[in-house]
Amino acid sequence: MTLKNRIKYFMNDISFLKAYNSPFKPLKLKFYCGKIALGTPYFYPRKWIKSTEKEGYLTAVPKKIGFDFVRLGWKTKWDYYRFEWSPMISFVFFKWQIAVTFVAPHADHYWESWLYYTRETDKSAPIADRIAQCRKEAPQTWTMHNGEGTKETIDYYDLILKNKYYDTKRKSTRVSL
Repeated sequence: MTLKNRIKYFMNDISFLKAYNSPFKPLKLKFYCGKIALGTPYFYPRKWIKSTEKEGYLTAVPKKIGFDFVRLGWKTKWDYYRFEWSPMISFVFFKWQIAVTFVAPHADHYWESWLYYTRETDKSAPIADRIAQCRKEAPQTWTMHNGEGTKETIDYYDLILKNKYYDTKRKSTRVSL
């Protein structure tokens, strides 16, 4: 793989950092230091070596020393973006791990909306128009009914956007049934 391709793939892996310079609230960092406990993303940190039992196969072994970088995990399901796991940087030293996870408020709604904003809206349009398009085409409005005869409607855009872009006319409401 050429250096140019490596740089291209690395930049794609860290594209989630663009969230800091977007209308979405900034990510928070969550630190972990202790025995290996966080997967990257599904399994504990590991490396692949040639199998001694089967020729042409690889076997996973626990990583003794090294870095792992987990990019934002997402998929498309039909026409929608689906969040799977948060980005993380992990360092392993024998059976100890230091990890930094990038945590978003209301992670599912945040990342699905951010993916739609960055991938499906016209980048030359004003930010307000792009957000309006997101609200219309990828709504994050949910209604909960509780046992007290009330329902609560929440628009998660109001919770994940910076105050500057928060639409005060669309506040979450509680309605009695």
